[in-house]
Amino acid sequence: MEELIKSLPQVLRASGDADEVAEAAALAAWKHVAGEGLRDHAIATRLEEGTLVVEVRDPIWQKQLATMKRQLIFRVNSTLGQPLVKDIELRVNPKALNATAPKPANTDITDNEVPLELWSAASAIEDKQL
Repeated sequence: MEELIKSLPQVLRASGDADEVAEAAALAAWKHVAGEGLRDHAIATRLEEGTLVVEVRDPIWQKQLATMKRQLIFRVNSTLGQPLVKDIELRVNPKALNATAPKPANTDITDNEVPLELWSAASAIEDKQL
């Protein structure tokens, strides 16, 4: 999977202006950026004219992710290697997430990835000595 993610910039350049390829790449980039921590709470469903549509489980997740939109856009575009995503629209749709039933919590962190929630919480700590 990591090889696919690393090849997204080259795939996008090779595809020219193919909307289907751009959408598939943006969805894959979101899945990579969101990681295990968000997979059961937010899922990207389409890319519409530069806006990545993300379905979220409830208004609480919508509000939390809204505060992180700029960071998420930056991370998705960094993965894509170009500023393909201009905005993220967060839509509350619990039915969209029912297909991805919650999995048991996994306490192992693989591939040196830190869950997005932990990263967000850590960045909110004001004491830089921690």
